[in-house]
Amino acid sequence: MTVLTRRTLLRGSMGLAAAGVLTRPFIANAEATTATVWWVQGFAPQEDDAFKKLVADYEKASGNHLDYSIVPFAPLRQKFISAITSGVVPDVVTPAFGPYDAQQAWNNKLEDVSDIIEPHKSAMAEAALSNVHLYNNVTKERSYYSLPWAGTLTPFHIWGSLVEKAGYKTSDIPNRWDPFLDFFQPMQKKLQEQGMRHTYSYGFVIGTVGIDPVNTQNHFTVAYGGRDMVTKDGKLNSKNPRVREGAAKALDKLATIYREGYNPSSSINWNDADDNNSFHSKLCIVDFDGTLSTEIAMLTSMPGELKNVITHALPLDDEGKQFPGFFGNFTAVIPKGAKNLAVAKDFARYFMQPDVENAWVKGGVGRAVPVYTHQALNDPWWTKSGPPEVIPHLLPMIEQGFKRPTLPLWYSYNPAWAQIESEHVFQLALVDVATGRATVKEAVDRAFVRAEQIFAKYPIEQA
Repeated sequence: MTVLTRRTLLRGSMGLAAAGVLTRPFIANAEATTATVWWVQGFAPQEDDAFKKLVADYEKASGNHLDYSIVPFAPLRQKFISAITSGVVPDVVTPAFGPYDAQQAWNNKLEDVSDIIEPHKSAMAEAALSNVHLYNNVTKERSYYSLPWAGTLTPFHIWGSLVEKAGYKTSDIPNRWDPFLDFFQPMQKKLQEQGMRHTYSYGFVIGTVGIDPVNTQNHFTVAYGGRDMVTKDGKLNSKNPRVREGAAKALDKLATIYREGYNPSSSINWNDADDNNSFHSKLCIVDFDGTLSTEIAMLTSMPGELKNVITHALPLDDEGKQFPGFFGNFTAVIPKGAKNLAVAKDFARYFMQPDVENAWVKGGVGRAVPVYTHQALNDPWWTKSGPPEVIPHLLPMIEQGFKRPTLPLWYSYNPAWAQIESEHVFQLALVDVATGRATVKEAVDRAFVRAEQIFAKYPIEQA
């Protein structure tokens, strides 16, 4: 299988969307002041171009200068932690890993940005707001320590053309969880009999590397009833029978798919890019992956095929009811110790304006969605007049994120869950079951014991 990098997947393509009118500066400067900004590299080059335009517009409006660096995802994670540890920090940074926000807020390492968030609270998606309302273990209170500048959702991605090639109809795809998943299993044999010997029903990441296996298992847990894994007051709900059953069913379903050969055996060693590459190479019929990165990557690498892909919002649960999907955020933070705090906050106020944020996110061709509900539902770009190739894929995202129930990320309730995700506690349990080293009960019990140990280190004294 050819491994495609982010840059080879998308090199050149559609121009930026109209940026909209940007407002006057918040600071009247007698002379320009410089702030240092570290920003995460986009999946698509359009995202980087949109950020550069945002910077240029801000500099023109304010008279300030932003000394910015655009850094790839994984290196920026390391750079952020090194800076926080050393105390030599930039003025604004995107941590490139959501759990870091909760952990550093806990350690009192981030500036409180409530003054920037407060004017926009009523317009912001509830889950997006909850994701940045974090607990500080020094002050013993929650406050806003992170700036959500885009929303992320996790839909299913389906090769409709492979469904039909296998002799099935996309109109027959069920809309309940287990029937939905099981619908694609018999297609594997049909396609392999037609010469597609390396095509599997699914391309799920069944491993312990990156965020994709975490997102997958968390959503499966919620689909099976475990939505209250972590309660709003920051407690692990490990004694709740419904939560434990949800975790067990999720683990069992994914492990069974792997053991029975419906997922590539190599997926146990995949990273976050491998499922995308597998899908693009038609080595799987269905993938479950966050944002529209799968589809946006096809705009230049295989634009003629994009019409053959179905972006599918979460189906109903097995009882026929809607269940909440996670609404994540791309975020920026201002570390404590920032030398140019005034300019950092001024820039943050600027890019958090709803019209500015909306134009900027559209510039990334809709890979992520706005955090402002009225923008997502009322700007026709997101539902009617955006890029015609992308609109069929945007509609399910808007449906899932703004017309159905959503959940904030569990680590926003308690950074203990951030450590659990970093250690891949439940993903290790899944691998143990998938490889026959443990029963479902043994693996789930061990995972919850470790989770309880971690939560014991993060007591939340005030909800």
